[in-house]
Amino acid sequence: MNKDEPIEYVRGFTEFLGCKIDLSKKPLIPRPETEFWVEQAIKEIKNRKPFGAPQGKILHILDIFAGSGCIGIAVLKHIKNYRVDFADTDKNNLKQIKINLKLNTIDKKRCKIIQSNIFKDIKNKYDYIFANPPYIPDYRKNPSARLRAILRNIIQKSVLDFEPRKALFGGADGLFYIRKFLKTAKNYLNENGKIFMEFDGSASSPQAPPQKKEIGKLAKKFGYKTCEFHKDQYDKWRWASLR
Repeated sequence: MNKDEPIEYVRGFTEFLGCKIDLSKKPLIPRPETEFWVEQAIKEIKNRKPFGAPQGKILHILDIFAGSGCIGIAVLKHIKNYRVDFADTDKNNLKQIKINLKLNTIDKKRCKIIQSNIFKDIKNKYDYIFANPPYIPDYRKNPSARLRAILRNIIQKSVLDFEPRKALFGGADGLFYIRKFLKTAKNYLNENGKIFMEFDGSASSPQAPPQKKEIGKLAKKFGYKTCEFHKDQYDKWRWASLR
């Protein structure tokens, strides 16, 4: 065992909103920040009217950039009248999702796993889309000593050495995948549908502008009616909701 290896990989699983998430295929490790906003989104869905599911109607959710599948599995565990499609481009992640669906005894009729580069192979429309895309700016891969001090070691050595970089980094400003996602995501929403999306709300730098401001511009450019921003449990901007 390497002393820097994340404990979640060493023991082989983590917990996420009451679900056991196997990590044997080494997907991105689910974060407490993600757990926080997903819980808020689930509460909103359960309480929302008239957009909640009418009695007897099954509504449809997409978990895109799904990784371990932790978000969609939490939704399936906590909301009964929904089905979830899981989409990811990585074959190992698709295998990981399958393992976690079985581990959490999810009925196969309530879910579907799709290999897709963002929306390339997505055919349906959804009532809600959950997205946790790669969003860390590339300059944080190998920051200088000075910049690392400024960032306060925001990316730990264990993250860079062990977690999948393609699930972490999103281009020069961290918005490469977010731009591609937001450009077409609204076309995959049903009427009154909604997107929940994680982003990097940490301090900006000369290399990358604040993502919150840039996402607001993208939402306007791509024709979303609303774009709201929310903070995580650490008082940092962490997720956006769009219609």
